[in-house]
Amino acid sequence: MVTPQDIQGWIASGLADSDVTVEGDGQHFEAMIICSQFDGKSLIQRHQMVYGVLGDKMKSEIHALSMKTMTPQEYNGGAEN
Repeated sequence: MVTPQDIQGWIASGLADSDVTVEGDGQHFEAMIICSQFDGKSLIQRHQMVYGVLGDKMKSEIHALSMKTMTPQEYNGGAEN
């Protein structure tokens, strides 16, 4: 069974300089991802970046993942995507 720590590690290793927090119950997960690589990207592009890092795990191991994606500036300024 996939754990929040597994997902956190996969995302963090695929998005350099990211701060990732994942919570979940083994079926449904929520992630907060703060990454400077999101700068200038739309919400859809940010999510595509995360899905790209997770690859086939999204089809086979992770059943539901909701995420908040922010740049460090957005996180520090209170803006949320």
